[in-house]
Amino acid sequence: PFLPVLLCNPILATCRHGILLDPLITMSKPQPQSPPTITDMLVGGIRPHLYCLPILKAEQHRRALIGAATSGSPKFFLGTDSAPHVTQTKEAACGCAGVYTAHAAVEFYVTAFDMENALDKLEGFCSRFGAEHYGMPVVTTAQRSMTLEKKAWTVPATYSLGNNTTVTPLMGGEELPWSIVERS
Repeated sequence: PFLPVLLCNPILATCRHGILLDPLITMSKPQPQSPPTITDMLVGGIRPHLYCLPILKAEQHRRALIGAATSGSPKFFLGTDSAPHVTQTKEAACGCAGVYTAHAAVEFYVTAFDMENALDKLEGFCSRFGAEHYGMPVVTTAQRSMTLEKKAWTVPATYSLGNNTTVTPLMGGEELPWSIVERS
């Protein structure tokens, strides 16, 4: 019998080739937080807000993952898997694994696609391939859409959750080059 396989968070360069070549592996969902490597988490001190499992071990794996996501293959589609752990638990002696990305997931993806000169492949990755994989209707731009603009903005350092708790987002306090300027 045919058993489709869905890989979430593929982190090895060899995964990309296996996914593309193996007809039994139907799809993969690279996450917006996947690009940081173990080195990124440790440069300049431990950066707990980049800590997410599984961890990319080397630059070659990061490059392969970005190459797969931006390839235009319908075997790769958007998956946000955002993990909004409160700042205090991320910065603890035994911090939680997971990265908060929901605040700018689309902007993270469009930035990666732009850097790879693959903006023409973004819509399929974000809007079509996942729906087709799950047998759901594809939402057309006439039904819902967003307009992105290459307009830099600074990600807030934290977001308040109330009760004196915050969540520190991926790239908190840093600049992203793309913005969502309209949603319909």
